[in-house]
Amino acid sequence: MKKLFLFTLMLFSCMTIVNAQENAEIKFDKVSHNFGTFSENDPVRECTFTFTNVGKAPLVINQAVASCGCTIPSYTKQPVAPGQKGEIKVTYNGKGKFPGHFKKTITVRTNGVPEMTRLVIEGDMTEAEAKQ
Repeated sequence: MKKLFLFTLMLFSCMTIVNAQENAEIKFDKVSHNFGTFSENDPVRECTFTFTNVGKAPLVINQAVASCGCTIPSYTKQPVAPGQKGEIKVTYNGKGKFPGHFKKTITVRTNGVPEMTRLVIEGDMTEAEAKQ
């Protein structure tokens, strides 16, 4: 009986410790950005996605990967403390791409909750006007 009591007490203690672990949690201000319409003459566009660590542990972005080479994300490399903000800057370069509508994704992986978030950029690049 004593062994059963100790085993139950240890199991309860372990469950309490596991539940007490605090996680980082990422919350983006927005997860999509529309560049609108722009000319092929000026094909480079940039935007910034801001996030906050609303969890109770430091947040680390492990990876931010774009769906194509025309889109380049750069992000905060240092851990983001609870309550602090970080950002992911995204540059889209439409040079050499066909004019028209585009929609690209950036997959962000973190040590927090959720572990993976997809950001979306889109817009319409119009054909360059011919020079006369």
